[in-house]
Amino acid sequence: MTDHPTLARRDLLKIGGVTAFGVSMPGVLTACAGDANPASEAGNELRVSQAVDATTLDPHKHGDLPSMHVLINIFDTLTVRDTNDKLVGGLATSWKPIGDKAWRFTLRKGVTFHNGEPFDAEAVKFSIERLVDPKTQSPIVELRYVTHVKVVDEYTADLVTSEPDPILPQKVSLFGGVIIPPKYVKEKGDAAFAEKPVGTGPFVFERWKRDSEVSMKANAKYWKGKPAVDRLVIKIMPDPSSSLAALQSGQLDMVSGLTPDAADQLGDAPDLKIVTSPGIRTFFVSLDTLSGGPLAKKEVRQALNHALDVPTLIKSVLNGAAQRTPTLIPRQAFGFDPAIEAFTHDLAKAKSLLTQAGYPNGFSTKLSASSLDKDIAQAISGQLEKAGVKAEVSLLDAATFKSRLVSENKAALGPMYFSGNTGWTMDAESNLQSFIRHDRRQSRWDDKEADRLVDVEEQTIDSGDRKVAFRKLQELMKDEAPFLYLWQTSNVYARNNRLQWKMNANGTLAFADAKLGKA
Repeated sequence: MTDHPTLARRDLLKIGGVTAFGVSMPGVLTACAGDANPASEAGNELRVSQAVDATTLDPHKHGDLPSMHVLINIFDTLTVRDTNDKLVGGLATSWKPIGDKAWRFTLRKGVTFHNGEPFDAEAVKFSIERLVDPKTQSPIVELRYVTHVKVVDEYTADLVTSEPDPILPQKVSLFGGVIIPPKYVKEKGDAAFAEKPVGTGPFVFERWKRDSEVSMKANAKYWKGKPAVDRLVIKIMPDPSSSLAALQSGQLDMVSGLTPDAADQLGDAPDLKIVTSPGIRTFFVSLDTLSGGPLAKKEVRQALNHALDVPTLIKSVLNGAAQRTPTLIPRQAFGFDPAIEAFTHDLAKAKSLLTQAGYPNGFSTKLSASSLDKDIAQAISGQLEKAGVKAEVSLLDAATFKSRLVSENKAALGPMYFSGNTGWTMDAESNLQSFIRHDRRQSRWDDKEADRLVDVEEQTIDSGDRKVAFRKLQELMKDEAPFLYLWQTSNVYARNNRLQWKMNANGTLAFADAKLGKA
């Protein structure tokens, strides 16, 4: 998955080498501060905003968080991350390996889809095999080793793989584990299913007004019990100033996906709270090591990492709401090694390495980014220029950037691009799977030892052996430096005092357990 945060502007001006651009968001909050608060009139309806609409309501045909924020309330998965980030049962109550190439899942009994269709092993078989079928063209690649599902009995299913897959239970906890109703999908077809999704989840789909809102009502027959909230409405509001104004005036209960800069606008508003919780989204700059030129040399890539003052970027651009990552792996993920140290900021060393590589006067290149990430791309460019590397920023609209990111042409985004990734399985495999092995869709690095280590960590059952492979892989990634390593961001949202809810590290808006008090 790829994430595109909108980042602060005003503090970027404090960073050396950054040219002036833009202005801060307008002060809409003040204008609405004195409006009547309609929260008390909203009753037991939870109203939440997010900046971007879902791309589709077919859970197998997307790989983005905005879509999942909606769908995780309509559908269930085989396993779940609870609010303490522990893997627990969802539609599966237990699981165990069967030999080296299969996992057996025991399924929950007495569960039905919203249309009354029963949930059973046939539903698991239909869902998983649909997801991995090339005809579905699912962007969800975590289940790449699953070949088929064997129905053992009505409530037991084996997921069979071509290679050992040590973390398959983690992979069916979110994107990879959504279960859909076979009869309904076969009768209605894919298009109708995407327009009116039917799941087993805590809320029943009501309507979707594109680029406006998605509304759902509580599932009275939910297997965990009817949600405490009667209705859930997710409103699409791209402008954080407008969202925060709506929160302050009582028209929303929560604004999700805030940047620290936007959250600051709320100030000391009474009865409202900014919540910052640990997140697992990591951000980096990908370097094209395959197309020749300066970036083909290891010394140049190391120099660029030394040229960046990442702690200053975090402090100034993200108001401190992030942690530096030595490579691409967040601290919460299995495989993160605290012994791996991040590159130090050392301009003298950066210039020395450039000279050693044959570029004593630096060189010119391009840095591509989504237009949503304009500010951070310009900040990075400004810092690289101090080492003599002029990285012209090339901005693309979000849709174009995404299409080039996943295209077969690995040079489609030029020599350098800024991006992010959410490893939602909480295992480092997810953070690395698309970027390291030479034959993966977003890899721009070709290293036989890296390929070998990826194979070990992806296909070895023993957790100790996997941990060793991850350590060696991170050491190699730092030495070869095919990326500029940046940070993992925190989850930031604003809420009113009547909402009682906790977000887990993957940052999804799962509201099955949410409660609303008095306004």
